[in-house]
Amino acid sequence: MRKTLGTENPFRVPEGYFEQLTSEVMDRLPEKEHIVTRETTLWERVRPLLYMTAMFIGAALIIRVASSHYTPPADSVATASAETEDAEAEIEYIDMAMENIMMDDYSLYVYLADAEGE
Repeated sequence: MRKTLGTENPFRVPEGYFEQLTSEVMDRLPEKEHIVTRETTLWERVRPLLYMTAMFIGAALIIRVASSHYTPPADSVATASAETEDAEAEIEYIDMAMENIMMDDYSLYVYLADAEGE
């Protein structure tokens, strides 16, 4: 394939192309318009913070109004206290069992890992 096509690069650049390229590109660019910059006022700098503050205050008021009419049912309060007592009793039982057990930490870990797998 190389014998038929040769190893020479077939692409050529005209003479003096890169010497004139910069000046041609600069000539084609439009002239810069003089941009007048003005200083931002204090209100323009503070406005986003003020809007964000108003948004958070509004969200807090909506949550307050929505939750002020909610009262948990008496059954759920009794259930929660009974569950807490059951959990405390279970923890005491686990603590007592852990004190009397003849197992090191690694053996306990292996036992619990096997129990989860089943």
